Amino acid sequence: MKVIRVVPPGPHWAARFHTLAAAIRPHLPPGAHLHHIGSTAVPGLPAKDVTDLQIGLGDLNAAPALLDTLAALGYEPRPAVTSDHLPPGLSLDPAELRKAYASRAGQVHVHVREVGRFNHRYPLLMRDFLRAAPLAAAAYGEVKVQLARLHPRDVDAYYAVKDPVMDLIIAGAQEWAARTGWTLPPSDA
Repeated sequence: MKVIRVVPPGPHWAARFHTLAAAIRPHLPPGAHLHHIGSTAVPGLPAKDVTDLQIGLGDLNAAPALLDTLAALGYEPRPAVTSDHLPPGLSLDPAELRKAYASRAGQVHVHVREVGRFNHRYPLLMRDFLRAAPLAAAAYGEVKVQLARLHPRDVDAYYAVKDPVMDLIIAGAQEWAARTGWTLPPSDA
């Protein structure tokens, strides 16, 4: 069983993303967006040493062909389109949460989502808000450190707490986005 380890911020995380992105970008369909998401995309935030990339497509129906391309690049695709977490209290069309997914050696996760959907916006808003709100980032980092300490071998327990904490943060992030005029950022690479 894999142990959940949250480690101090890695100075190499941004460079790792750019290396991965440089290998993937030439194979993306025209108009695709590529972003560094997740905790390793927030400077100074403790995280699992896993790089999360998000590929935004204009139409998620293009995902199977992209997953074939990712497989040729050494990524293992999940065989079917899946669904992201629905925050409590929200009622969304299932299309807002659909995604495709691939990973490589447990160290790289590639989330393929449709541009503009709720689940495409969520990780970008979370990332940008945490970059702009160091106190929120520090508190979130501490939650993750303690969850990994308390539940190092129980991924279900880890996410049973982490997901609602992220939902609390995104509520504040949405207010921040409205106040600052935040919009979806261009590709990171």
